[in-house]
Amino acid sequence: MTPQTEARPGLAGRTALVTGAAGGIGLACARRLASAGAHVVVADIRAEAAEQAAAAIGGTARAADLADLDAADALARDHAPDIVVNNAGFQHVAPLEEFPPETFSRIMRTMVEAPFRLVRASLPGMYARGWGRVVNISSVHGLRASPYKAAYVAAKHALEGLSKVIALEGAAHGVTSNCVCPAYVRTPLVEGQIEDQARLHGMSPGAVTAEVLLARAAVKRLVEPEEVAELVAYLCAPAAAMITGASLTLDGGWTAH
Repeated sequence: MTPQTEARPGLAGRTALVTGAAGGIGLACARRLASAGAHVVVADIRAEAAEQAAAAIGGTARAADLADLDAADALARDHAPDIVVNNAGFQHVAPLEEFPPETFSRIMRTMVEAPFRLVRASLPGMYARGWGRVVNISSVHGLRASPYKAAYVAAKHALEGLSKVIALEGAAHGVTSNCVCPAYVRTPLVEGQIEDQARLHGMSPGAVTAEVLLARAAVKRLVEPEEVAELVAYLCAPAAAMITGASLTLDGGWTAH
């Protein structure tokens, strides 16, 4: 086994559904949950990448575009997960008056409505088993706003509210629900944002990283995907049963201001 998949007990016999799991934060989460003993369903819009990721961790691949809400329903129905990690998402950077309405709607479907559908379809099984974990990969933008990111900020704020309702309803059934709120993570999505911001501000990519992305953080570096995955795994562990309805930051001190 590689270090990423070295067995760590705790989730043996559990099924974890991770969306957007073929790369970035999702892949790190899939690896870490597999290392804890879970069988991981690697769901991603990229079928070949999902197959490769699933093969590497002994999981199951599912190609799914979560902007198609029927696909979200089918994922949960087919796999009856004990753990749902809502990670899939994408970004679009534009001023409000230029923001494409169809892109706004697609972001909301993928990052709010699909998590609702996945959890809605998964909860009956979790309730019947008396145990479940919902971890929503939110963002510092679920707690703070930035210009030019209307859809992403709106979606993450909505996900925060949804997570708290799941926590309140699931508490009596052994189900917890939490948000993990990282600042900028070293992923392809963030690399794309750097390029977009460079064009928008007329800056170099390096200057964007230092002067825009990290301007409000006390710790001047990007978050690593594995750091996010470690917190996700803890929230899924038996020891985290009293943590629910929370929004846990990995933001290098951004929200301390």
